[in-house]
Amino acid sequence: MPTEKQVLWITGASMGIGAHVATLAAEQGWTVAASARSKDKLQELAAGESGNGRIQPYPVDVTDRKAVTETVARIERDLGEINRAVLNAGTHADMPVEEFDAEACARIFDLNLSGTANCVDPLLERFLARGRGHLGLVASVAGYRGLPRSAAYCASKAGVIAFAESLASEVGHRGIKVQVINPGFVRTPLTDKNPFPMPYLLEPDDAARRIWRGLEGTSFEVAFPKRFTAQLKLLRNLPYPLYFAAIRKATGLA
Repeated sequence: MPTEKQVLWITGASMGIGAHVATLAAEQGWTVAASARSKDKLQELAAGESGNGRIQPYPVDVTDRKAVTETVARIERDLGEINRAVLNAGTHADMPVEEFDAEACARIFDLNLSGTANCVDPLLERFLARGRGHLGLVASVAGYRGLPRSAAYCASKAGVIAFAESLASEVGHRGIKVQVINPGFVRTPLTDKNPFPMPYLLEPDDAARRIWRGLEGTSFEVAFPKRFTAQLKLLRNLPYPLYFAAIRKATGLA
C-alpha cells in the first residue's frame, strides 16, 4: 500500500488491460486518473465497487496534443502530483497486404506512437522539474520483429520500445523511472478480431497483475508471458532468411 497519497494516470482505461490496471491500482490504495475517449465507459469504471471510490474519469483523446496537456494540468489541480503514468492507449487493425491502407497506417501510428509522445510531453516537463516520476509505456512483443498482417501495428510498437529506450538512457540518473511494457496476446475486443490462433493467450486481469508487479520492480522491460517472449526474442536473433521461413510456417503462410 502507498505510504502517502499517490496518483496514477492511465490512458486507454475504458476497457481491457487499462481498466483492469486502473482497478488494481485503486485496490492498492492509489488515486487513479483514468483516461480514454469514452466518457461513459470511464464513468462506469469509476462507479464500480472494485474502484473503491478512488478512480476519477478524465476523458481525453491522446491524439489531441492540446487536450492532453490540459488534461494533465487538470489532473494535478484536482488530485495532486502525478507519481506514475501508464500510457496504454493503443489500437490494432488486421492488415494483409491485399488490404494495405496508408490512411489506416497513419491512424495506428497517430494513436500508438504519437499519442504516447503527446502524453510524455507534459509529464516529462513536470518530472524533470521535480527530479522524480515514473513512466510505463505500453508497447507489445509485436514490436520485436515484423509480423505478417501487422505492418503498421508492429512498426508503431517497435517505435514505442525505441522511444522508451531513448528516454530511459537520458533520465534514469535524474530520478525518473522509465519502463516499457511488452505483453503477449491478451484477450481484448481488439484481439477477439484476430483471424489466427494466439499462443499463451492471457485474460486481461492476469495481464494487469503482471504489469503491476513489473511496475513495482526494477527491470526496464516488463514482458510476459516469459516462455512466449523468450521464443520471440530467439526469433529476433535469427538471420532474415531463417526468420522469414520460420514466421511464414508459424502463421500458415508457408
